[in-house]
Amino acid sequence: MADNIERTYTIPLRREYLKVPRYRRTEKASRALREFLIKHMKSDSIKIGKDLNEHLWMHGMKNPPSNVKVNCAKVEGVVYAELFGKQLKIGKEEKDDKKEKTALEKAVEKVKGAVKEKPKEEKKAEEKKEVKKESSEKKSESKKEEKPKK
Repeated sequence: MADNIERTYTIPLRREYLKVPRYRRTEKASRALREFLIKHMKSDSIKIGKDLNEHLWMHGMKNPPSNVKVNCAKVEGVVYAELFGKQLKIGKEEKDDKKEKTALEKAVEKVKGAVKEKPKEEKKAEEKKEVKKESSEKKSESKKEEKPKK
């Protein structure tokens, strides 16, 4: 038997998710997807791709899609499933993408930190403080002038 198997399935989800209350439908659909792949690919370890998961949850918890077209690949006993038309990420590729994203996020944060200088807002705040001080000084002077008049 070959180690690497690739298949495309259209998985019916409606029959399964109609058996549970509305607020659990997408959870049940994802479980039904997993059970279908376990049965048809003959493996207990299933990895569902990011795009497939987002497609299942696209309309929220109460309204999953009625069926899904999926690409599957079985490599060394592990089944990787992804939405039809999207690239399958198998094993190390999946882990490498996560590392790249974190590195990219760190770089973006550094750039945002350097660009976040706000001199205009600081100047406006200082001007407001000065205006308040001047107005409070004028009020205090006018009160002092009024008191000796008595």
